[in-house]
Amino acid sequence: MKRSLYSLTLGGLGIGITEFVMMGLLPDIATDLSITIPQAGHLISAYAIGVVIGAPLLIVIAGSYPPKKILIALMLMFTAFNALSAFAPDYPTLFLARLLAGLPHGAFFGVGSVVASKLAEKGKEAQAVSLMFAGLTVANIAGVPLGTYIGHHFLWRYTFVIVVIVGIATLLSLKYWLPALPAIKNRNLKQELNFFKLPEAWVIILMISIGTGGLFSWYSYIAPLLTDVSGFSADSITYILILAGLGMFVGNLIGGRLADRFSPAKACVVLLLSMAVTLTIVHYISENQVLSLIMTFVTGAVAFGLASPIQMLMINTAKGSEMLAASVSQASFNIGNALGAFLGGIPLAAGYDYTSPVFVGTLMALTGAAFAWLLIARNKRSALALQTIKAS
Repeated sequence: MKRSLYSLTLGGLGIGITEFVMMGLLPDIATDLSITIPQAGHLISAYAIGVVIGAPLLIVIAGSYPPKKILIALMLMFTAFNALSAFAPDYPTLFLARLLAGLPHGAFFGVGSVVASKLAEKGKEAQAVSLMFAGLTVANIAGVPLGTYIGHHFLWRYTFVIVVIVGIATLLSLKYWLPALPAIKNRNLKQELNFFKLPEAWVIILMISIGTGGLFSWYSYIAPLLTDVSGFSADSITYILILAGLGMFVGNLIGGRLADRFSPAKACVVLLLSMAVTLTIVHYISENQVLSLIMTFVTGAVAFGLASPIQMLMINTAKGSEMLAASVSQASFNIGNALGAFLGGIPLAAGYDYTSPVFVGTLMALTGAAFAWLLIARNKRSALALQTIKAS
């Protein structure tokens, strides 16, 4: 692994902690701010909405600058708004802070994905991108469980102080380790925005926005699922989240290799169908603690295997507007975050138990797989049409 990629991995670590730790902190935040768990779940959606807004907007504004400067500016925003989250006095302020903290998320991964692919050896681009996303998985192995433990035993605000510290470390590593790649010369913003005229772009956006929601329908409510249904103690959630993070780490690396060996689109179909199967299994085995632990690892691995195939699929589709497209994929991923948390909460609000959100996730994953299959079929038709034209 090149040292230059470590700075991107470290940024992914900070982003991963602040995004995923909310799932483990929901009961603590709800108690401290005197709100319900579904209301606390809206903080997850607030962050996701911030990503959706900020990802394309910040790339449009800053896309003409050198990638290194863009990444440093984005990490400054990220660090400042997470500091605001740590000191938010009430629910409305925390909601706003979470929304603002999400703004630089998608743009950071969008620019970082393009930088990682350019620094990679030929034929190993997806694996390089997966190394950047490894920061997210390490967050789920170490950062999220640590933050959850601190939230349970001390104060949830301290968790965001840790995020701020990681943000500062990322800023220093970006400054001293990341090479100064040139800015895009003669940038044509209008031409970049033509990316949104491609039918393939919208198929991918729908695939990500709906399909990855399957992960968040499950993961957003994993803490009450494990305590209320599986019968684990609140103290054990920290260790179970480490298990989920290990699964994500393994799945992320496998996903990068699948995308390089076969194709990003085929990898997405296989992984989304696998997610639907694993979520269905979760519903039926959640009362068994041993099987719950096994499926926590497996579901995390399958779901996070999608990270680099999705990113490479978007980059390969958007020649000439790679940074914008890569940021849009992150925005779409967080639409999935918001949809998964929101739709998964509907059966809970209706009085069903904490296994009900995974059925919502199964349907979302199957829908995402259908869009991925549609993309493959469309590409095959386009390739056949091109061959026919050449033959004539």
